[in-house]
Amino acid sequence: MGLVALPGGSAVDPALIGAQAIQDFEQELVDQYALAMSAAGLTDRHIGGTRAIVIEFARSLSTPLWEATCADADVFLAQQRRMGLSVSTRAGKAGALAGFYEFVIARYEGTIRRATGVLVEQPIDEFNRQSGVSLGKVRVPPSDEEIDSLFTAWRGSVAQARKYLPAARDYFAASLWRRLGLRINETVMLDIRDWRPDLGEFGKLHVRHGKGSRGRGPKPRLVPAINGANQLIDWWLAEVRPQYGHDWADPDAPLLPSERFDRDLDRCGRVGANALRRPGNPGRRVVAGVVGSDDATRAAALLRLVAVRGRYGHQGAPRAPWPPVAGDDVGLPPRPQ
Repeated sequence: MGLVALPGGSAVDPALIGAQAIQDFEQELVDQYALAMSAAGLTDRHIGGTRAIVIEFARSLSTPLWEATCADADVFLAQQRRMGLSVSTRAGKAGALAGFYEFVIARYEGTIRRATGVLVEQPIDEFNRQSGVSLGKVRVPPSDEEIDSLFTAWRGSVAQARKYLPAARDYFAASLWRRLGLRINETVMLDIRDWRPDLGEFGKLHVRHGKGSRGRGPKPRLVPAINGANQLIDWWLAEVRPQYGHDWADPDAPLLPSERFDRDLDRCGRVGANALRRPGNPGRRVVAGVVGSDDATRAAALLRLVAVRGRYGHQGAPRAPWPPVAGDDVGLPPRPQ
């Protein structure tokens, strides 16, 4: 019978004698996992959040991290529920713990077994992990008539607003969400240079801070300015954006500025996401994702058609008119009197 080497035996095994040695080794496991996540390209924010979750779980245990069981995870997650945390938050914590223990089992199982005699197990299993069905949130989008009614009334009220510039800015931002399916955080991070009218048939918007996934940071993308968004952006840059100050020609200036002047920058600062979520903004219904998620699906279908046209030319795909968004016009608000 041959000998089988347990994993993790390439280095000297730690002598886990005493409470301080156990705490030091626990800290080493957490730090090594953070280093591995950094090597995988995850963002510092994601790494810091994961470390905080692991440390929170460790403090809830009466034993070292490597002796945690499924029962310990059950108690921890049940306590999170009693604290009133949302389903998605609890699922995120369970996923972070599962990833940590997968790392420990893959790299340190042999070391821990030789030093303590404990066989590390995965405390997050199919029974205590939040299922995908419970995470689902059904959002019924409003009808096209309701959306048209909202934007038609909103467009007519812009010129009579007490503060025209913030009102026009909010309408412009919500129109981008509606026409291109952009998210609110993606919109507020746009700069003037991100509008590229020279690209493609309609021009393209360079979304540099697109929503990322799995903690790997923003995913940039180019979005064709379909649904009349090119005319809307040209209107904003030509008629409204110059009224915010002299930086309208600066490519590094924010596309959506704040009405507050920043003395350090000598120009208006970037509008915050919360300013577009304020109760007085009619586009909050779009911000909430009910309209935005539905229009993002429509925009994705249109973008696929744009890709087909670009690959095969206009003869290879039917040149059907784009679906109107707000009647037959682009939906530009009138100038203030």
